[in-house]
Amino acid sequence: MCKKVIVSVINDLVSDQRVHRTCSTLFDMGFDVCLIGRELSESKNLEPRTYKTHRMKLFFETGAKFYAEYNIRLFFYLLFNKYSILHSNDLDTLLANYLAHKVKGGKLVYDSHEYFLEVPELIARPRVKKIWGAIERFIFPYLKHVFTVNKSIADIYEAEYGIPVKIMRNVPMLQNDTSIQLKTKQELGLPENKKIILLQGAGINVDRGSEEILTAMQWIDAVFLIVGSGDVLPKLKEMVKNLNLTDKVIFTGRVPFQKLQEYTKIADVGVTVDKDTNLNYRYSLPNKLFDYIHADIPVIASNLIEVSRVISTYQVGLVLTNHEPSKMAEEINSFLQNEILFSQAKKNTSKAKLLLNWSVEKDVLIKEYESLF
Repeated sequence: MCKKVIVSVINDLVSDQRVHRTCSTLFDMGFDVCLIGRELSESKNLEPRTYKTHRMKLFFETGAKFYAEYNIRLFFYLLFNKYSILHSNDLDTLLANYLAHKVKGGKLVYDSHEYFLEVPELIARPRVKKIWGAIERFIFPYLKHVFTVNKSIADIYEAEYGIPVKIMRNVPMLQNDTSIQLKTKQELGLPENKKIILLQGAGINVDRGSEEILTAMQWIDAVFLIVGSGDVLPKLKEMVKNLNLTDKVIFTGRVPFQKLQEYTKIADVGVTVDKDTNLNYRYSLPNKLFDYIHADIPVIASNLIEVSRVISTYQVGLVLTNHEPSKMAEEINSFLQNEILFSQAKKNTSKAKLLLNWSVEKDVLIKEYESLF
């Protein structure tokens, strides 16, 4: 009889590709996998998956009551269901998993997708941060099987708690390029005679550099395509009007994954320009970086530790000096106009994605799970 793994995450399961890849890999290894999350009032239906899923409907959807209700409900679910392994994703699911593990036994695996205690939402709320910090300090020293997304965060946890942390980057599956139906710029409503600079993401928020690069577009001969959502978009749209950039900036809003791939493939470069305003951003390794590489487009990025490490290691783009708009424009223009450097960076993305993909990265997960028994 195969061993059962209960994987828990606090989102609604629809778009969490890291967790989906993890569950699919564990299922392929022969485990009986059940992924647990929550169902929001606006949650979309889940597409069929190879593994089981369970979404809990909660009374609260935000705030302290939501986190408390989720962990209480999750604890009792784990208490009354059989499992061999509990796989907790991020600190907001860890308490319920740890308590169930202490009561019922079984193995406990923890996957930290970011430097949780330094996310902007907690920095601005010191009392809430103190509570989450107490939970982390209470549990973390007793963990034996821990993953995180990059070396910087792994080093912090190892220094803080003295336990080994495995690095499992959030890289995409390697796709067969022929499986993506490419569309022309004209079909996507984009100008054919201009280079396309793409910013994609579901978290286009304040302090992520979008305001600065939009300002820099005054001096860049290209079109800035913004695909996604975030709290800074209203401000960006107002800036476009004030700076008279309506012919150089295009907003699409959120689009389906297939459409996002079409935009990414047709772009000339992708940008990820988070600012070093908090430790979570400083040590981040955004998913979009790997999405750009897998779409065979060079990357223009801010000088953050993990992002610049990837770009310099694989020579796939440009690391900007700072966030001063005129300087950004100068460096971006120079990169776009240097045909030899730009062409080489584009060629290097094709090589890099053969190493930076889930088929390679999943070995970290497989080896750790094979060591559990």
